[in-house]
Amino acid sequence: MTDYKTLDDIDVAGKSVLVRCDLNVPMKDGVITDTTRIDRSLLTLTELSQKGARVIVMSHFGRPKGTVVADMSLRPVAGALAQSLGRDIPFASDCVGPVAAGLIADMADGAIIVLENLRFHGEEEANNVDFAGQLAVLGDIYVNDAFSCAHRAHASTEAIARLLPSVAGRLMQAELDALAGALENPAHPVAALVGGAKISSKMEVLGNLVEKTDLVIIGGAMANTFLHAQGVNVGKSLCEKDMAAQALDILARAAEAGCEVLLPLDATVAETFGEGAANRSVPLTEIPADWMILDVGPASIHELTERLSQCRTLVWNGPLGAFEISPFDAGTNAVAREAARLTKAGKLLSVAGGGDTVAALANAGVTEAFSYVSTAGGAFLEWLEGKELPGVAVLRTKTAS
Repeated sequence: MTDYKTLDDIDVAGKSVLVRCDLNVPMKDGVITDTTRIDRSLLTLTELSQKGARVIVMSHFGRPKGTVVADMSLRPVAGALAQSLGRDIPFASDCVGPVAAGLIADMADGAIIVLENLRFHGEEEANNVDFAGQLAVLGDIYVNDAFSCAHRAHASTEAIARLLPSVAGRLMQAELDALAGALENPAHPVAALVGGAKISSKMEVLGNLVEKTDLVIIGGAMANTFLHAQGVNVGKSLCEKDMAAQALDILARAAEAGCEVLLPLDATVAETFGEGAANRSVPLTEIPADWMILDVGPASIHELTERLSQCRTLVWNGPLGAFEISPFDAGTNAVAREAARLTKAGKLLSVAGGGDTVAALANAGVTEAFSYVSTAGGAFLEWLEGKELPGVAVLRTKTAS
């Protein structure tokens, strides 16, 4: 992941620079509810502007499936970006053609504009080369700052990078550097914490991680499937009983690779899943038949925090329990806070990602204390699976000028 060029390798002064951002922010009733993706784009956009580039921002929004959908216009997002930057940002009502070209022709050095939703054109998701060419003629240089879209071979993430000098933006660079440090050339021992509801959705993740790490910690309802496969009665807990054979296969592959798999030692159980539900912590041998596992227990928390203190690198994806409702966030919170403490002390490189993971770390109040927290979702998961990401791979093939 490290053999790509960045903004340090190009001269952008007086040039039109197409920047692929991910401004696909959550919105309700026309109001943006979370500006994280906008905020993370500011570093690259500001640097390019200050260096005298004419900055042309591209992004998708929602799934309009190749048609113009008024509610999926990037216009309000452009307004929010302008507010964050404290400057006027013109908006082009199309991302290609005379509308976009005309607005770009009038740009001064250092100016920033936003183009309309790329996905209003079906050719975008089809990775159409002709459409990529229509985008490419608008600029001199291409900057990909959308790692979260890098797992998709779309016209604005893959095909265009073959047509222009192409580099990674600062957000993409930070993401790739963090991920390389976590799995490509990590400090050992390396631990991976994988949680969530279903192992069926993370079989490739687990298969890759047992080959690359020293310790895999399995939590959440996923752990119930592994426990069931080992003969533990998990009561009414969420469990993919039909995946028992696959779970045992993962354990066998881990043993062959010399990777230790750590499962819960005890559990916090309840009759119902709800705020204030009666609950108690029990050994795995004492889970009531009509109760469900909703978090790891105190013995598990103690074991996990002890083991983390022996690690140098941590990759985290998924919560340990039903963190959305107290007190079933106790395990996730405790382990996340210990990882944050070790990170602050310079003893641990901690990289986390995935939608539930970001929310869980925010709930624990440690988002800023981890070495890097990715908001990439699907791209982060595909990286955990060991897959080549098209939007990253194509950056390696280009030489910036």
